[in-house]
Amino acid sequence: MTMTEQAYNVYEDRCPTRLVLDRLADKWALLILDRLRGGPLRFNHIRREIKGISQKVLSQTLRKQERDGLITRAIFPTVPVTVEYALTPLGRTLTETISALTHWAEQNMDAILAAQRAYDERDAG
Repeated sequence: MTMTEQAYNVYEDRCPTRLVLDRLADKWALLILDRLRGGPLRFNHIRREIKGISQKVLSQTLRKQERDGLITRAIFPTVPVTVEYALTPLGRTLTETISALTHWAEQNMDAILAAQRAYDERDAG
């Protein structure tokens, strides 16, 4: 079996898909990819839109996503230099799934909080 024919199994502990899942399961990665769904954005625009993300974490996450082929980085020779990030075709294949997941959390937060309270009350008693 050649490398391109290799079958991946996420349940195997050494499968490289686990690294991808680990990066995609990161809240910042999900929020960045979901925000880029609307089109290219500048670094500072992304940082302003995603409350609580530090410049360092944003930079690291964007770099990882670029390495994985999910986003592109375009540099424009302006003063100061302008950098825009956009989804690649591969990154766009995730938009529906990521949007569903991120907005599922918003839509179901009250039920989750109620379940947590009920669990904590049962566990305390």
